[in-house]
Amino acid sequence: MPAQAYAGKECVCQLRRGICDQSCVAGMLETPFYIACLRLSRSRCVVVGGGEVGLEKVEGLLACDARVELIAPSAVPELQEHAREGSIAWQAREYRPEDLDAALLVIAATDDSELNIRVWEDAERRAMLVNVVDVPPLCSFILPAIVRQGPLAIAISTAGASPALAKRMKREVAELFGEEYARLAVLLNDVRGWAKGTLPSYQERRAFFESIVNGEPDPIALLRAGDVVGVREVIAAAQRRHQHSGAGAAA
Repeated sequence: MPAQAYAGKECVCQLRRGICDQSCVAGMLETPFYIACLRLSRSRCVVVGGGEVGLEKVEGLLACDARVELIAPSAVPELQEHAREGSIAWQAREYRPEDLDAALLVIAATDDSELNIRVWEDAERRAMLVNVVDVPPLCSFILPAIVRQGPLAIAISTAGASPALAKRMKREVAELFGEEYARLAVLLNDVRGWAKGTLPSYQERRAFFESIVNGEPDPIALLRAGDVVGVREVIAAAQRRHQHSGAGAAA
């Protein structure tokens, strides 16, 4: 795969400089990215390129329940197996512009710079999301390092400055925010309906949840000790306290 642009390397971007002068990445580190979480369930997402990098991107999309279509004349065995079992649709041929029709996003994961540029141009004409792996100027979105714990997802990005640093941060974040945080998120989600139906204002609902998350005893410490019952008792106590407070205010 082409590496991120650096001076003296063969050009891999739409500027077609011949030899890279880094003009395409000027200002990349100052670019403000709009951080969002995409819901990809049942959305058609296209990956162009059947190598190891393509496999990584396909599996990342499958983990989010996307409807993945692979475009590649050949594919590594793991991608072939995904196609055989029906997890992805594989078009075993060269890329065509119409492959992007009705797709939400496309990821180009090939080692052919001209093909990557064509994918980017075709996606830009369709005003769709596009990522050309390791070529920041050909990306309308970037793929940060992700820490996942149950319903929690923590994204880490260095705007392409240092993937190695992002990997270290991912490891340290995963150690800091372990399974107990995901467990607490699930327990709090279980009482969202109660809070919505019982506490009339946003301010009261916020105070209710903050009293649990930031209160004593610490629910995270309880979960680390395996005391799920203790956390449920903390939540029940907060419910009683805030319900009575709301009733007193109404009276």
